[in-house]
Amino acid sequence: DPDEFFVYPFCDTRPIRALTDWLDASSIKSFSAMLLDMYPKGRIDAQPYRAGQDPLEIASWFDSGNYSIQKNGLFGNLWIQGGPRSRVFFKDMPERAPALNKIPLVKWNRRYAYVSSTHMLLPRGLNQVYDEWGGEKASGALLHTKFLDTFTVKAMEELKRKQHYAASMEYRTYASQLQKDPDLWCKWSEKYINWRQLEILGLMSKGNWA
Repeated sequence: DPDEFFVYPFCDTRPIRALTDWLDASSIKSFSAMLLDMYPKGRIDAQPYRAGQDPLEIASWFDSGNYSIQKNGLFGNLWIQGGPRSRVFFKDMPERAPALNKIPLVKWNRRYAYVSSTHMLLPRGLNQVYDEWGGEKASGALLHTKFLDTFTVKAMEELKRKQHYAASMEYRTYASQLQKDPDLWCKWSEKYINWRQLEILGLMSKGNWA
C-alpha cells in the first residue's frame, strides 16, 4: 500500500538487496513485517499534509505496546491486533480490530497465492515466519501513515465504494468515531526514531542476520 513504509533490520546502512540475498542464502522464502499505525500528536486534522511531504514528519508517534497475538489454526499465521485503532476506534469490540500481521516480502512462485491481502499465504508453510520454540526470526515493520488530515475524506470514499472487507465495517467504525475528533496520542505513545528502537521494543527483530 502507498501509505506503508517498509522498515527492515539495518535498513539505514544496507540496501534491500542485502536483505534478499541473506534470505536466499538462508533458504527463507517469506519475511514478515508488523503493521505499525503511525499518528500525530493532537487531532488527526490539526496539521495539514502537503503532497510530496514525508508523512512521518506529521504522523511520527506509535503505540509501543497494547498488542495481542494468537495463532490461526487453519493457515498457521500469527494474528496480531491492537495499537491505536483497537484502543480508540474498536475499544468496545477489540476482537474486531484490523489485523496488523503482514508478510509483504516473498520470493514468489506462480503456485503461491495470498489468501487475505498480505496477511496470509498459501502454501501454509510461507506463514511460518516466527519461531514456535521461543527464538526470534528476522522480521521488519510497515510504518502505516493512514492517520493524516486526509483520512476523513478517505474514510468517506471507502464507505461510498463499499469494496472494503466485511461490507466496509472497519470504515463505518472510523466514520462514526471521526465525528468525535479523536486524538490517537496518549501518555504511553512513543515517538519513532529508527528500526533499532522498534527492535528494543520487541516489534521487529534482526534474528540471526548479523
